[in-house]
Amino acid sequence: CFVCGKSGATTTCREMGCDRHFHFPCAEEGGCVTQFLPPFGAFCSQHCPEQAVEAVPEEDTTCLICLDPVGDRRSYGTLVCPACKHAWFHRGCIQAQALHVGSISFRCPLCRDGDSFISEMLRMGIRIPRRLPSWENDHTYDELSDTHRRCDARECLCPGGRERVELEGLWELLLCRSCAAEGTHRGCSFLSNDTESWECGSC
Repeated sequence: CFVCGKSGATTTCREMGCDRHFHFPCAEEGGCVTQFLPPFGAFCSQHCPEQAVEAVPEEDTTCLICLDPVGDRRSYGTLVCPACKHAWFHRGCIQAQALHVGSISFRCPLCRDGDSFISEMLRMGIRIPRRLPSWENDHTYDELSDTHRRCDARECLCPGGRERVELEGLWELLLCRSCAAEGTHRGCSFLSNDTESWECGSC
């Protein structure tokens, strides 16, 4: 491996005539690019692709993700959006965002461009997993889809208790039409089967 000097390097630079090898985990440390799309090319630091955008970070430009400075010149460690040419970020920051967001929602953090941004990031070696954003899979927001599921009448008459809910009849639960934070069984508030809405005492 031309980065760490140890044996077992199985990744070879795709550039014709280059015999540099490196370990996959050594790629970032050695300034190498491994592309996660067919034909899955890998390039050493001497032959890695460069962005065609001629923009250079202005003085005091910060990474849109971590808000730390990106420096005043283009480098392996900094990338720019090819669409707006104003969104700069560290390679590590945009890689972390790509892993968190997934291909469904990955966009330029500034201009929200998707097509050219994703193509450029893939070409520059950013891995974008084909999956939903991580917040869709970790049940973080499950509570937001929960609805009120108990009778809040002063005296609940349901033999099964306040938590019992049926699809129709006396023990069908109606939620307050204004706040949906309180509910009542039809039978507990003496509501007929024709009554379609109910409002709690607070509203």
